[in-house]
Amino acid sequence: MSQQQVRRVVITGMGVVSPLGLTLDELWAGLVEGRSGVVPIESFSCSGLPLTHAAEARAFTGDIADFGTVPPDCKKSIRKGLKVMCRESQMAVAAAQRALHDGGFGPEDHQPERFGCVFGSDYMLTLPEDFTAGVAACRGATGQFEFQRWGDAGLPLLNPLWLLKYLPNMPASHIAIYNDLRGPSNSITAREASGHLAVAEATMTIQRGVADIMLAGATGTRVHPMKTVHALQNEQVATGDGEPSEWSRPFDAGRRGMVLGEGAAVLVLEELGHALARSARIYGEVLGHAASAGAVGARRRPLALAMGRALSAAGVAPDSVTHIHAQGLSTSGGDREEAAAMGDVFGEAAARIPTVAAKSHFGNLGAGGGLVECIGSMLAVRNGELFPLLNYSTPDAACPVRPARRGDPAGDLFISSA
Repeated sequence: MSQQQVRRVVITGMGVVSPLGLTLDELWAGLVEGRSGVVPIESFSCSGLPLTHAAEARAFTGDIADFGTVPPDCKKSIRKGLKVMCRESQMAVAAAQRALHDGGFGPEDHQPERFGCVFGSDYMLTLPEDFTAGVAACRGATGQFEFQRWGDAGLPLLNPLWLLKYLPNMPASHIAIYNDLRGPSNSITAREASGHLAVAEATMTIQRGVADIMLAGATGTRVHPMKTVHALQNEQVATGDGEPSEWSRPFDAGRRGMVLGEGAAVLVLEELGHALARSARIYGEVLGHAASAGAVGARRRPLALAMGRALSAAGVAPDSVTHIHAQGLSTSGGDREEAAAMGDVFGEAAARIPTVAAKSHFGNLGAGGGLVECIGSMLAVRNGELFPLLNYSTPDAACPVRPARRGDPAGDLFISSA
């Protein structure tokens, strides 16, 4: 396909569930006003853990009201289906319904066969209470779990639909069923990269001509009894003293690790001509995308490759970028490698292009984080100004970035990494 024939893909709707709120306006207000979403953990007991604070999406309770404006028939179906959705799936559906409403879609406003969905997620883990009754029934006289009793005494106490709550393909399935989306569908489980990869696949699906509209989203959590323990065992997590709202400090010399959080985000991607034909509001255009894999602890090269290839695919020079939305994990090695990769790609321009990292406001949301952050940059472009790189106070010579300040021009060309 020649360059002249490539179908252009624009963003016509956005929806979020975040620690800063459930609406685009709430997310933007929290970012631009420099608010932190880090709060005491309420969703499970932290007894025995060295962590008591995280970025919970407190505004999302799972009530149908949290799903925004939803057509009556769709609302009835979602309410009925809540019992077979884990929290991550519920957040995914809520963000999707909010994005569809934001994009101006009703049940009769699309051709089902030309509307698809690609959704990303973390690995999904069950909650301990799902097994509590079954495990208790299999304890012997000494209190020890007796494996041979599980089939007869334990398994019958497990919810028959338990597995459906935790399958990573369920967000895309729920969303497609509730909204009669019969176009291409897929699910991606690639941790924090899932959202950006979903956008890439959805974009290519439209460019191939097999769909006119695609929902691209991701949902994730690190605020979970098991996932929190996994993170504490395997990653650098900020758990120390001091004000928790200041724990997440990307690229700052005093960074001590990531903050854990939860959230979901969805973009409505649409072929340009289709969007113009229905007079849709257009937030922006997907110009290029790329991905690269590398070994753990060797992130500089794959990060630089992905950014460089994305710019090449977009056909833009590095110094044309008006702001960089960094991953900004706030880990000692991760930020150092990312800053080095930015220097490899942008050269001297890296010292003058403003860098933002919404993780400074709410930490690592798992698979949902990348697209919540991307929406933050889209809102900055819409409003004409950047939000600050929160908690950045002491420059680190190993991370020579130009931290964004509130009021810096956002421009109209940004790159987002995950």
